[in-house]
Amino acid sequence: MSFGIEAASYYVPSLYLEIKDLAEKRGIEPAKLEKGLGLHKMGFPDVHEDAATFAAEALLKLIKDYQINPKEISRIYLGTESAIDAAKPTVSYAMQMVEKVLEAEFGERCFKNCDVVDMTFACIGAVDALHNSLDFVRVNPDKKAVVIASDYAKYELASSGEYTQGGGAVALLVSTKPDLIEIENNWGVATESVFDFFKPRRHFKKEDLKNAPETFPDKIEIFTDEPVFDGQYSNQCYQDRIREAYQHYEEVSGKRKSSENWKYLIFHLPYAFHGKRVFTEIYSLENGLPYSNADEQKAVAKSENYIEFINNKIEKTQRASSEIGNMYTASIFMALLSGLQTSFNENEELAGEEIGFVGYGSGSKSKVFAGKVSENWKNVVAKWDLFENLKNRLAIDFDTYEKLHRKQLEYSVNPDYNGFGLESVELENPVLKGARYYGYKG
Repeated sequence: MSFGIEAASYYVPSLYLEIKDLAEKRGIEPAKLEKGLGLHKMGFPDVHEDAATFAAEALLKLIKDYQINPKEISRIYLGTESAIDAAKPTVSYAMQMVEKVLEAEFGERCFKNCDVVDMTFACIGAVDALHNSLDFVRVNPDKKAVVIASDYAKYELASSGEYTQGGGAVALLVSTKPDLIEIENNWGVATESVFDFFKPRRHFKKEDLKNAPETFPDKIEIFTDEPVFDGQYSNQCYQDRIREAYQHYEEVSGKRKSSENWKYLIFHLPYAFHGKRVFTEIYSLENGLPYSNADEQKAVAKSENYIEFINNKIEKTQRASSEIGNMYTASIFMALLSGLQTSFNENEELAGEEIGFVGYGSGSKSKVFAGKVSENWKNVVAKWDLFENLKNRLAIDFDTYEKLHRKQLEYSVNPDYNGFGLESVELENPVLKGARYYGYKG
């Protein structure tokens, strides 16, 4: 019996900012971001959007596009580091939104008997959700699971991470009918607790906050979307963990020089060119190349053989990232969609090809695994129109971008927006204060 991904869908916000506009305002040479990092556009959420609406959009599209009976879904596991509640899982909001839209066809609470939970480990949380859901389906082969990766990568204005922002969601149907990709049960894992990127609770004194109510404690903890991070250290942690996980994968699978046999290498992409930059060490180890100093590392990266390796196995998978930006947990799966959509558009046959996945989450952990493209993959990909949909988004100017970032706008920027949106937050009722209420505009 085989296990894996039966179907997949996605959601990308309808707004974007041209990277060159951001670069010019920040005094950065646009070519440094466009040609150096592969960044062209930054997907950005509208006023009413968040990780819950992203997840709901991807889930509803998955169900509608592939005519799935929601009552056959036994679990929905969400990987996210953009949770909207510290207790109630973000996926419970998404589930409820979709239930209401499907109510006329499937009755009230069609997910009543569905297990839902969030999984958080920075950008690898959705890979964890996939790993867990595959184990679930292997034990319960008559059941189906949905994995959703949904995030909004937000950094402080004018920070060194600002140009890597992005957001969106990918939803995967996991079952014993892997029409898209069959995933083997060999997982390379590497973990080390570090502080390369994290979102701590930050402390302030009450007297330092203007108009703080008397009922507030003297020391106040505040959580913000923007992380604390060390870019260079995080890159090194990424490289160290994927090397360790890749070596562990080869130990458990009994395979050697796996990347040579993979049609595509699918990476978590904080920015489009990140995968090809961090894989040089593993490539050097596999090919017996010197890699002990900066000059040797640069020589590997610029070698004709490595450039050919990138063009064949990585380049197609990074195209969507150039148009969206960092999607945190969803970026690795968007890289998969990017590669498969490109092959579909070019009428390339992938059935039987093996694909390798290299996931990473700050904090830090990597997982490496592989899967085989199924005979029916084209029937799944035919529903996506990924790059056409990316062309149909609405460009925003820099002033609008900064106002959205600071949450200074009250109404949606896109006047033609249809879909899920936050309608209100309870401010008065003491037993519901902070409750978020969503609606759907069809």
